Amino acid sequence: INISVFPPSNACIGRYILNMQITSCGHTYQRCLGDFYVLFNPWCADDPVYMDNQAHREEYVLNEHGILYEGVYKHITCRPWHFGQFEDGILDICLKILDMGASYHHGSDRDHCWRNDPVHVSMVVNHMISSHTTNSIMKIPENNDYLKGTKPFSWNGSVPILQQWYSGRCRPVRYGYCGSLASVMCTVMRCLGIPSRVVTNFCFPCSIENPLGINEIFDCTGKNLCGKDKLWRYHCWNESWMARRDLNQCCGDWQCLDPTPLETGRGSACSGPTWVRSIREGELDLDYDGHHMFSRVNSNYVGWLSQNNAKKTKFFCDPWPCAQRLITKSVGSEQFEDITGAYKYELGSMKNKEAYYRAYRRIHPGYCNASNCHIDRELSALKNPFLSDSGINMRLKMANCPMYGEDVQLHWLLENLRSENKNLKFNLCAQIITYSGCPMDQFWKDSVNVTLGPREVKNIPLCVSYSQYGPYLCDHNIIKVVAVSDPECGEVLMVSRDIVINRPPVIVKLLSQPRLKVPCTAEISFCNPLQEDMKNCVMTLEGCGLFKEPMTIDLGTLASNQQARTVVEFTPYRLGSHRLLANLGCHKF
Repeated sequence: INISVFPPSNACIGRYILNMQITSCGHTYQRCLGDFYVLFNPWCADDPVYMDNQAHREEYVLNEHGILYEGVYKHITCRPWHFGQFEDGILDICLKILDMGASYHHGSDRDHCWRNDPVHVSMVVNHMISSHTTNSIMKIPENNDYLKGTKPFSWNGSVPILQQWYSGRCRPVRYGYCGSLASVMCTVMRCLGIPSRVVTNFCFPCSIENPLGINEIFDCTGKNLCGKDKLWRYHCWNESWMARRDLNQCCGDWQCLDPTPLETGRGSACSGPTWVRSIREGELDLDYDGHHMFSRVNSNYVGWLSQNNAKKTKFFCDPWPCAQRLITKSVGSEQFEDITGAYKYELGSMKNKEAYYRAYRRIHPGYCNASNCHIDRELSALKNPFLSDSGINMRLKMANCPMYGEDVQLHWLLENLRSENKNLKFNLCAQIITYSGCPMDQFWKDSVNVTLGPREVKNIPLCVSYSQYGPYLCDHNIIKVVAVSDPECGEVLMVSRDIVINRPPVIVKLLSQPRLKVPCTAEISFCNPLQEDMKNCVMTLEGCGLFKEPMTIDLGTLASNQQARTVVEFTPYRLGSHRLLANLGCHKF
């Protein structure tokens, strides 16, 4: 007897058991024929996750290799990531996640009725990544303290994280950051059949008090002070493709899901799903957490100078808008795709203004009947005056692309826009900034007097040596350099630049042609570029279809300019396109 099972498009996803009942001579026998899994099907036109483009299905469902984009919007860095949604045991772990998070929205999961709706499934997964009180998949370290766990930036892929959570009785894995959280969610969603991708937002505001405003406070030396608001240099979240029946959508579209718990003024929580198009249009009443997602791509920057008497004044600056750039991996390519236009219209355009007015009235009910001109006046009163209004233009331009061990070289460009002399005193400083906008150590300070003749342009070279920043950098590879004029000279002018210090490369070279179930060798090489020893060096290797579990190699201490080479052997156990990832950790990073 041949038996065919044809699950309808509205079937609940999960593991099913197929039983056969035989009745003979008044006796009934039960026999289990086996089990099978039902998933969402983006190839089926009747499925709410249907995606009609084959190249997009291959990228957002079948591709196990991804890229995480980090850094700052003027210097975007990338690193590969293994999603590994087809690795052995991952599907069972993903279904376990649904079991553990079932009570989040539904109290009881006896009928599993919600498991045919990708909206509710995505909400449960989103909550389980890091917001569940006891059984979330991953924790974010508090106060950047991760001594009792794994360094957040040392992970290469989702599989070890999910396996550690599952084998550890569903206790949170320590530790992760927004990129690993979004990537793990992407793995779970792709495994369940929901097309998904990781998005990076550069200049991401996190404000508690004013949803559409982000405040940064500096002292007279240019030091960034720790306030309630944080301007993240970048933030990663997840997008998933589905038709929202709750919004009467007949076709699929991208929905934004942010698994990182962020402070909202009512406690920390994850966000979504939010229809990306509703964010662009300012239609905040349509969706879950629409006002949070809108503010994260449309907030206004306000910079303040705090003086000794606790008085705060706005300085002259040229601030970049929040959500300066949103990018994701391109389809079938290693390059990134700029998707900023999907989240907001071009800055200053009529459509952009209309969407902002619409959202502003919903976020601030007191302005429900206010005119557009009234809202414009309120916004103008909040913003910093431009540098050109003071008669001076300034910017900091990079002269090199520094790597660990190299000095940071900058050009400080000043231009007098007036037909009169300008005599100014500036305070300069540099400090470490985490990716989440937390100011760390201020390690360099200086002051300089600048005289500019009428219409004069001046180029002042600046140098921050490795000996100055090296002892403070650690895992945080972002430096903020600030030049601020002395308040006693009159108007306060400020210019700043975020600088990414690149990590030295690890080179992977295959020594033989990979074949299925045939041993293969690769050479991993690394050179210590520092003028000092690198201690506690550990190399972690990972590859879907290549290693059943990550391989760790202890390299010990590497002397200055020492070249380390190691040859590893592995046996590919699965056909397909594979990528070998190597990550080096030491006492410096």
